[in-house]
Amino acid sequence: MSEQRRAERLDLPREPRGLKLPRVDQETFGRWAEGIARGMGTANFIVYMTLVITMWFVWNTLTPASLHFDPYTFTFLTLVLSIQASYAAPLILLAQNRQADRDRVALDEDRRRATMQKADTEYLAREIAALRIALGEVATRDFVRSELSRLAEELDEAAQRRQRLERRQREGAGARAGGDGLDEPRDELDGDHPRDGRRDTGAPHRPET
Repeated sequence: MSEQRRAERLDLPREPRGLKLPRVDQETFGRWAEGIARGMGTANFIVYMTLVITMWFVWNTLTPASLHFDPYTFTFLTLVLSIQASYAAPLILLAQNRQADRDRVALDEDRRRATMQKADTEYLAREIAALRIALGEVATRDFVRSELSRLAEELDEAAQRRQRLERRQREGAGARAGGDGLDEPRDELDGDHPRDGRRDTGAPHRPET
């Protein structure tokens, strides 16, 4: 009665019917299959298998007939090798599929990283271009040095002009104080300063007798 009521309810999942197969851990079985495939792909496996088959042949051909467990035509050996091949092929395929899945994940990760690196490179390129444009409008060291040199020269010229003007003003004031307004302002640079208390008139100097 309870089972009938349970079957009539739609809010409960239906119980599976039929044969229930055992569940296998895919990860554990995959690692086991990869180990077998990796072992079968080595030189040791080939050497050991060759030794076993050789011993099989020798035992079943050279020993007495009563000791033969697989007489010619080696039917049991053929069966063993067939079973080995039947299981080896799926195990190798399973290992290859797992390796292909890992390669796909690695490829996706590499593609994602390549995309990120490309985006970062483009961003850095844009930033560098912006910095170059900004630096084009910034005064460089050579420009500032040249401007300072030019300003220093202008200040020196202004100071020289001011000194000449002040010297002329002092000489003009001295001339007015001496009462001789017609005298030419004396300029040591012109070479017209007096010699031995006499004014240079252009005539040669004669010593007194």
